[in-house]
Amino acid sequence: MSWNQVLVVSLVTTLLILTFSSVVESAAMRDSSKEDDPKGAPRQVFMPESDATNFFKRRSRRSTRYYELQAEQRVKIAANERWREYNEEQVDEHDTYTRELHEEQTERSRETHEQYREYQYDGLYPRYYWFH
Repeated sequence: MSWNQVLVVSLVTTLLILTFSSVVESAAMRDSSKEDDPKGAPRQVFMPESDATNFFKRRSRRSTRYYELQAEQRVKIAANERWREYNEEQVDEHDTYTRELHEEQTERSRETHEQYREYQYDGLYPRYYWFH
């Protein structure tokens, strides 16, 4: 407890010395090259309301180049979408074509096998299936 008391007392005395010292005037450095104008600092920081609103209106407006870029991006996105849809249609058409071609070939080969089986069958023996 004694160490805590010593620490608190030393901190309080240091704070009091810094507070009542005439050497420390403020936390900011003074610029001696400029004349002392009590209203100068607020004038530099703050501006009239009309100027502030005009500033934000100007800043919120986008440049014409921004809108041109946006339009170009929309055109590119639309072109990419059309290209993607065209490719999907082409793939679908190709899949349909190959499926139909495969079905036609399967049907032709089935008919050929059936005809061959009919030719091989002489009526004396049960049918022998050559192809499965």
